[in-house]
Amino acid sequence: MKHIEHYTVRWHDTNAALELRPTALLALMQETSNMQFVTSGRSLDVIREERGVGFILSRIAFDILRPLTAFDKIRVETFTCEGRGFTYPRGFEVFCGEELVARCHSLWALVNITDRTFVKCADFPLTFGHEPELLCEMPIRFRIPRDATFLPVGERAIAYSDLDYNMHMNNTKYPDMVCDFLPNPTSVRITGMALSYCHEAAFGDRLTVERAEGGEGVYYFRTKKGDTVCLEAMVTTEER
Repeated sequence: MKHIEHYTVRWHDTNAALELRPTALLALMQETSNMQFVTSGRSLDVIREERGVGFILSRIAFDILRPLTAFDKIRVETFTCEGRGFTYPRGFEVFCGEELVARCHSLWALVNITDRTFVKCADFPLTFGHEPELLCEMPIRFRIPRDATFLPVGERAIAYSDLDYNMHMNNTKYPDMVCDFLPNPTSVRITGMALSYCHEAAFGDRLTVERAEGGEGVYYFRTKKGDTVCLEAMVTTEER
């Protein structure tokens, strides 16, 4: 069963081109999934307090079919898909009027907060009624070419404003970080992004950001804490 929320795009969530930033789009989608839990009577906070578990994002891929601008009225739909093993899939669709403007496929895990062990889907079933998995143009399991040449392009400190309740960088903050290190961010539009969250980045960590060019507006990113990879990302762009 799909859960639907309605929003108005905020001017302060747009970028220099007055288009909704990917980070803000990701936040709206995840806020909609949070509301699905709230309306079911078991918010994520209640689940965490009563069961000692929390959801973490493993992978996400989304297509931006057309940019949204300030004060656009949008409808965000979300739905769960049948889980397998330790993986909880979830899809999102974003509409402006009746036009589909963005779609997203994501993979989540449920973790015991005390010992960081994973919970099987069979041991914590979701009861929203599952929908078929959504196919996006961006691959959720992308492959970085073997001959990709990664070069360091900067560093990023994890600050207080990045944090979630776990004192780690919130997953919705990563698209902004990736966009900050594009070679020409003001002259391109993001058309898609796939993020693979490999290791958490905590408050006070300083990440090294590496970038490789894939040609035809495609870029690959890695963030590292020492030798540990925290994030791998694939970004597709088009010229404005």
